[in-house]
Amino acid sequence: METGLSDRVAIVAASSQGIGRAAAEGLAAEGCHLAMCARNPEALLAAAEEIRESSGVQILAEPFDVRDLAAVKQFVAKVANRFGRVDICVTNAGGPPSKSFLETTNEEWQSAVELNLLSTVYFAREVIPHMQRRHWGRIVTITSISSKQPIADLVLSNAVRTGVAGLVKSLANEFGKDGILVNNVGPGYTATERLKSLAEARAKAVGKTAQELFDGWAADAPLKRVGEAREVADAIVWLASERASYITGQTILVDGGLYKGL
Repeated sequence: METGLSDRVAIVAASSQGIGRAAAEGLAAEGCHLAMCARNPEALLAAAEEIRESSGVQILAEPFDVRDLAAVKQFVAKVANRFGRVDICVTNAGGPPSKSFLETTNEEWQSAVELNLLSTVYFAREVIPHMQRRHWGRIVTITSISSKQPIADLVLSNAVRTGVAGLVKSLANEFGKDGILVNNVGPGYTATERLKSLAEARAKAVGKTAQELFDGWAADAPLKRVGEAREVADAIVWLASERASYITGQTILVDGGLYKGL
């Protein structure tokens, strides 16, 4: 299937591992040139080199924290200067800690808002003018099924991820006239390092093993397994492509049917 992504330029945040890296790999496989960022320089540069070797696309990789507005501004400007355009922006960041409401602190709430909501605001504000000039753009946010269905002991994620979904709908409404499509991808339980750390943290609290928690999560989904990062990446690549040209303002869950709503 022709995706129309060859020679497009895609920013993919938090792309040194997990779903972000899988998204970068998927876009590169379709011929997208990449601008990758993450906090860990060694992991980021290693991922960029592996993707460059396997795909042959051009890659700009810069380590920084997506909570740093100045760093985001500088990065997007560098991408535009290097490639002459910014077509696609996949926003992504690590999730907040697993806690119930009364366990959380004001500092953790502030950090969650900065990491998962404001980082998306920062990227959107910087990339939209570039997309407007070409009357073509795709912004895809990566959140969680928690943007649709709250998850126990993830109150920080439940609250902040829904804010991202609201932002997505607002941006889609405002910038559709400019040819910019904005959508959100909400993964269910997906086999990443993030899920492993959540399992280990919750296992200690409830007196179970991490494997027992994984088995329980798998049993909750109609497909009876957790997802793979590449399966989430496939949805991201599709939303970024010409094949999704009449889809905007949506939250697409990649959750094996875990969401119980209609």
